[in-house]
Parts: sequence; C-alpha cells; structure tokens
Amino acid sequence: MKIIVAVSGASGSIYGYRLLEKLRQRQEVETHLIVSRSGERTAFLEMGKKAADFRALAHVSYPHEDIGARIASGSFQCQAMVVAPCSIHTMSAIAMGISSNLIVRAADVMLKERRRLILMVRETPFHLGHLRTMTQLTEMGAIIAPPIPGFYNNPETVQDLVDHSVDRVLDLLGLPAEDAKRWDGK
Repeated sequence: MKIIVAVSGASGSIYGYRLLEKLRQRQEVETHLIVSRSGERTAFLEMGKKAADFRALAHVSYPHEDIGARIASGSFQCQAMVVAPCSIHTMSAIAMGISSNLIVRAADVMLKERRRLILMVRETPFHLGHLRTMTQLTEMGAIIAPPIPGFYNNPETVQDLVDHSVDRVLDLLGLPAEDAKRWDGK
C-alpha cells in the first residue's frame, strides 16, 4: 500500500511525524513524503526536528516545489494521502485546484482519481469560509479529520492525545493500530 504523507506549515507537525512513525512499523506500507518550507520551519520551532528527521521515516521524499514528481500523476498507483497537519492555506488551495506546489497537486490527483484524501485541518475557530471550504472538499470526496482528541481513554500525556488523532487517521486508511485505545462502552 502506498500512502502520501504531506506536512504543511500549520501548527501540529507532531501529527505528521507520529503518523510517519506508525506507518513505518507497517511492512505493507510504503510512504511518500512532502514537507512544505513552512512545514519545515514549524517542525523545527515546535519539535526541534529538521526535514531530514521526517525524511528518515519515509521510504521516498520529494521537494515541495517538484510538481513534476511521479506522485503528481494519476498514473502513480497510490491508495491514499494524508495532510498532517493541514493548514487553512493548503486546504483552500486544494479546494480551488490551485496546484502551485506538490502537496496541492498530489491532493488534486487524489480527488480526480477518486482516491482517499484525509486532511487533518489545524485551525480554530473556523469562520464560515473555512466551513464552506470543508463542505466543498467533502463533496469532492475528501475526508476532513481535524486532530480533536477524545478523553474517554484517560490520556496522561501529550503523546496520548496525539496518538488518539493519528490512530483515527489510521482507521480511515484501513490500517487500524493494534494498540489504539477504543471506547468500550463503559
């Protein structure tokens, strides 16, 4: 299974990093990574991580500017793409089809090919334009999955909160985490 992971400049680069860590543990998954320039900056400011740290977790990585990369073509057989985190800027560009960089172009390909596109939109509060854009993307086939933690699993650390959202994304990819903490009805 080939999955594209894109890291935009929104706060929450830990979501993309943790998703890559968890996907790397799966033998059946090959990850293709794009990190925007602002994503690199945010990751360094928030986590002290460099783009190379993200690339070390991926099987293949591409420059953000390389709109001619193989993942920018519908002929590249890829099952899903996750933008984690997804900035409002990136979300809006995807909705409008403004393919000025590889993240947006690859997402556009996912939509046109009717493949799974998951956007971990990181912003709050949302104004009406944001909500309308999310509706438009949902109508186009994308899945809007903001990283909103659940508390039924009694999280004790920030990592627990991050894992909750990442595990939900893994569910959406059809790759449920064996260690995911799930609601058991009690």
